[in-house]
Amino acid sequence: MNPLDDLVNAALTGPHAAFAQSRGRALRYAPDVAPWAVTPGDDAGWADLAALAGPSGGALLAGEPVEPGPGWTVRQRIPGVQLDGSAVTGVPDPDAVVLGAADVPEMLELVRRTRPGPFLSRTHELGLYLGIREGGALVAMAGERMRLPGWTEISAVCTDPAYRGKGLAARLVRAVVAAVRGRGERAFLHTGADNLAAIRVYAALGFTHRRDLEFAALAAPVN
Repeated sequence: MNPLDDLVNAALTGPHAAFAQSRGRALRYAPDVAPWAVTPGDDAGWADLAALAGPSGGALLAGEPVEPGPGWTVRQRIPGVQLDGSAVTGVPDPDAVVLGAADVPEMLELVRRTRPGPFLSRTHELGLYLGIREGGALVAMAGERMRLPGWTEISAVCTDPAYRGKGLAARLVRAVVAAVRGRGERAFLHTGADNLAAIRVYAALGFTHRRDLEFAALAAPVN
């Protein structure tokens, strides 16, 4: 099986094992790192995932549509697409700066304004994050999220609304791809199926449609 077909499991049992939490048959990222969990598969697995999540917690699944286990409820289902970046040319950007722990407050604020997808207080630990600053302020960023054997996901691609239309996101994506390719890996990414503007930008960079999938945000059972 291609790791991209079971990406969360491939990440948490592979390159991102250090970020995994498990209980019985359940497996997920540490909750301050990422909300992604592995689809449990049966009632026992769903019960284990509920124990991990706690009564006020939840989980985010990525893949084929699933029906939640006993007590779980669906908060949101988002149709998405998975794009293969094998053909994208990586180009380092001299203006891109590496972002780290000291930059997290600004990164979280940029995410709040632009809503590129889940980004938490320790998400930056998953891989390389690059940003562009104007007048000292962080105005655009992109980075690495799920890392699978041979593949790395490009994520948190966002630009402050006041700086859009200047190609900053495309530059950062190419720069992150350069780092991914430098490790001998291939890049991929996800976006909403209805985010046609982003899909066009990614297609222009060389990303190709690999498959449709669903992002399902679920609420754990309340005891």
